[in-house]
Amino acid sequence: MSTDLQIATRKIASVNPATGEVLRELECAGEGDVLAAVARARAAQAAWAELGLRRRIAVLREFQAKVHARKSEIAVAITREAGKPLVEALVTEVLVVLDAARFLIDNAWGRLRDEPVPHGNLATKLKSGWLVREPHGVIGIISPWNYPFSIPATETLAALVAGNAVVLKPSELTPLIAPELASLLHEAGVPKDVFQVVVGEGPAGTALLRSPIDKVWGAFVNAGQACLSVERCYVHRSLYESFANACAEKTKQLRVGNGLDSQTDLGPMIHERQVRTVESHVEDAKARGARVLAGGTRLPDLGVNFYAPTVLADVTHDMRIMREETFGPVLPIMAFDNDDEAVRLANDSEYGLAASVWTRDRTRGERLARRIHAGTVMVNDVISCFGISEAPHGGVKSSGVGRTHGRFGLEEMVRVKYLDIDRMPGMKKMWWHGYGESFRRQMEGFMDMQFARGMGTRLRGALRAAGVIRQKKL
Repeated sequence: MSTDLQIATRKIASVNPATGEVLRELECAGEGDVLAAVARARAAQAAWAELGLRRRIAVLREFQAKVHARKSEIAVAITREAGKPLVEALVTEVLVVLDAARFLIDNAWGRLRDEPVPHGNLATKLKSGWLVREPHGVIGIISPWNYPFSIPATETLAALVAGNAVVLKPSELTPLIAPELASLLHEAGVPKDVFQVVVGEGPAGTALLRSPIDKVWGAFVNAGQACLSVERCYVHRSLYESFANACAEKTKQLRVGNGLDSQTDLGPMIHERQVRTVESHVEDAKARGARVLAGGTRLPDLGVNFYAPTVLADVTHDMRIMREETFGPVLPIMAFDNDDEAVRLANDSEYGLAASVWTRDRTRGERLARRIHAGTVMVNDVISCFGISEAPHGGVKSSGVGRTHGRFGLEEMVRVKYLDIDRMPGMKKMWWHGYGESFRRQMEGFMDMQFARGMGTRLRGALRAAGVIRQKKL
């Protein structure tokens, strides 16, 4: 059965990666369609911002209720299009979105409302300062296929509650989930032009990037097709063989199949092209001396997108599987001799999204975690950091710029303006013109009064500075 993307007369097909069934065909957005969507978003955004933060939070609360009511239906739709097991669709997609909404409902008011800025300098005590957080305007989001609901939804919710309009371009491999997200948001009270979906391949994304938007976001779980999945595993040499063999035995017990089957542990990969990538990485490792302890082959009896969960031993950093993103159900395991070597190997990568340290010594684990160059490092767990709504999500090096989730993700969706109001506008300020020798001496005294080390010098400075309040304006 073929699962190739089917495009004809400006249409794109959503295909079930487990069965090859064409789920639906959608019209591809052209450049004109994208520009029109951005223009509509621009026109609608001001009214959405003027609605006020409290009312936007109320819309999010309604959205959360609708997602919860339809949680099973949403999970099935995700599994049919992305292939992941149903329980993963519930836990790593629906639950994440519900909790992201919860975080914003609980925290958006405190994080986005005007914030007073106290002034410590005596020269500015007669001023009232505020941090005002304003929406960027129109946010463009280009989302990947691996988490077609949770990734665009969490970013969209933060953008919307901050007062932005959003134009979302989902992956051409999973185009059906985004319209479902749009339906939920519109039913909850988000105006249709404030959140729009444009479906298409690369040209649609390019058109969105080139459009007059104000900001753009790109952004073993899921058959290894998770940006947080373990791509490289390092084990102390004293444990290496026993760990690798135990890992292989457990891997062989994983049940591979259609994600809609409740017994399935591992679903299909998203597309046969991705299977070929995994296959080439495994073959390269084998050619360079790696041992296959489990898997290492396709599973054609299940379908063209199925690859056996694989464990590799005796890998090195000369192999592509240790240098490039495999994005598949493969665990390469390499030995190390001491902590310094483990840290060096972990940091020897152009990527730095997430890492994990596993140890019975929590203090040692935290010490090692602080040395690893990654946006998130977990001790004795993996992947779940994405589901912690309070925790920022983002990487270093080639793993991206900026953060989503939590207060840092919310801050990404606004511009910060400093608003300053003078309480005594008729009084001459010391930085206004009308200088002279006496004014210079007064300024020196003013600085002595605030910053001199000795109390006597401070008092003398205060006396010298006293005349500044009687300075006349030009």
